[in-house]
Amino acid sequence: MRPEGWLVVVDLQQVFRDPDSPWTTPRFDEIRPNVRRLVAAFGDRVVFTRFVAPEKPEGAWVDYYEQYDFALQPPEAPLYRLVEDPGPAPVVDTTTFGKWGPELAGIVGEGPLTLAGVATDCCVLSTVLPAADAGIAVRVVSDACAGASDRAHEDTLRLVGGYAPLVQVATTAAVLGGLG
Repeated sequence: MRPEGWLVVVDLQQVFRDPDSPWTTPRFDEIRPNVRRLVAAFGDRVVFTRFVAPEKPEGAWVDYYEQYDFALQPPEAPLYRLVEDPGPAPVVDTTTFGKWGPELAGIVGEGPLTLAGVATDCCVLSTVLPAADAGIAVRVVSDACAGASDRAHEDTLRLVGGYAPLVQVATTAAVLGGLG
């Protein structure tokens, strides 16, 4: 028996894994075994996302990419490569932190969603809140997400936990129940 709904694996990319990247997520490799367990359990109901730079930044993103100009590379650049093979799972690319939008909604419908990935305090958070606002039940897997720091991760989990019952925080073991 597989868990209910869809698993969304947020931005498990080389740019967040590389210790020399300004965007490194220190516990990136520690969460990967739990992400793999979740992917296996959800089977054909998995979506991967990737953060990619826009071809031409606009608005406040102009200032952002002045600070992080290393990231102004095409989507096929090595830094944007997923570190896990998505297999047949769809991959949604966005130029925004949040991944909830028409493309992801078109795949997962009314959910519910289970989120894993990085960074808890940026792209995961930016995906959780608009999905919850859209009426989608969201579960964040605490030990399958990593933040820019341990404190940022823990603070974000406390913050999203305040959105209950729209948003739940759970461990991999709780999500998998007797499956894991």
